[in-house]
Amino acid sequence: MEFLLEGILSVTWQQIVMYLIGILLIWLAIKKGCEPSLLLPMGFGAILVNLPLTGVLNQTVQGTVEVTGIIEWLYEIGIGASEALPTLLFIGIGAMIDFGPLLSNPIMFLFGAGCQFGIFAAILFAALLGFPLADAASIGIIGAADGPTAILVSQVLDSSYTGAIAVAAYSYMALVPIIQPIVIRAITTKKERTIHMEYRPADVSKATRIAFPIVVTIIVGMVAPSSIALVGFLMFGNLLRECGVLNALSETAQTTLTNLITLLLGLTISFSMQAEAFVTKETILVLCIGLLAFIFDTIGGVLLAKFLNLFRKEKINPMIGAAGISAFPMASRVVQKMADEEEHGNVILMHAAGANVSGQIASVIAGGLVIQIVASYL
Repeated sequence: MEFLLEGILSVTWQQIVMYLIGILLIWLAIKKGCEPSLLLPMGFGAILVNLPLTGVLNQTVQGTVEVTGIIEWLYEIGIGASEALPTLLFIGIGAMIDFGPLLSNPIMFLFGAGCQFGIFAAILFAALLGFPLADAASIGIIGAADGPTAILVSQVLDSSYTGAIAVAAYSYMALVPIIQPIVIRAITTKKERTIHMEYRPADVSKATRIAFPIVVTIIVGMVAPSSIALVGFLMFGNLLRECGVLNALSETAQTTLTNLITLLLGLTISFSMQAEAFVTKETILVLCIGLLAFIFDTIGGVLLAKFLNLFRKEKINPMIGAAGISAFPMASRVVQKMADEEEHGNVILMHAAGANVSGQIASVIAGGLVIQIVASYL
């Protein structure tokens, strides 16, 4: 009978903490609707990988037989060896994005760049706290508000905190409707939040829509080659959407491919959520710094809008700047909801959407630049 109790007797308090964290993630996914497609598999996976003597991780049976665990195998193949899962996910993301609002109002490109401020502020802060450069850079990328990019950067830089970074990135993305309004209201006045913006969309031709992903891929490949896997797959997905001759593939990328990879990615990343590496004081610091990065991203975008207003006759509603983060389309919806609450009928959604898709591009470029810069010092 002893072998029946072996698993129970092997449970540590750290593993119990991970069970509770897993249950919390599942609760957030189901009850609160927070990124359910990722938080639910991540939460369940966190429980799986922390069960004693579990078969989902590699283990040695009777001291001689090596048994391959499915989650560890998925991690080694899909993330560890090639970063395939987070990279392939960008095909689906690109197929979902309409760059029309951005192309018709190019000034919105600036807000995608402005909202990356939190990344570099968090990297500096993490380094000052004593984190090694690779870990500090990986933690800072949480500020990209882009889960796949955060996972990829932390994996490429071989960070010790990939699990915590993934949990932070996706959790804060899910909490955009809570975090951003607090930050925006703290640094803007009601008068600023009620600024009306006339939407005068320029006609974006089909040729322009097709040329855009090709041109962006070439330029980014020349300037920041380390980000080309992310940007290239994002733009390839968008080309599927815009070319007009591969509608079936575009629909597959947006639905079947994205859903399947998201499901596998959520389970796979739980490999990094094993108790001995996750339940540490450093993990708490990672979560706190990640939150600061997210907050500073929002601040950076809003302050950039306020700065531009010093030189413009037609003022920009500063809340548009906050939509420059990569959490698409949630951030633009949050900004529009706030605008309507401040003054019913104030519609700035299309401007916010332009800034939002700009943030999607800027976040993957920032991720590639971080990899390129940090790798040169390692």
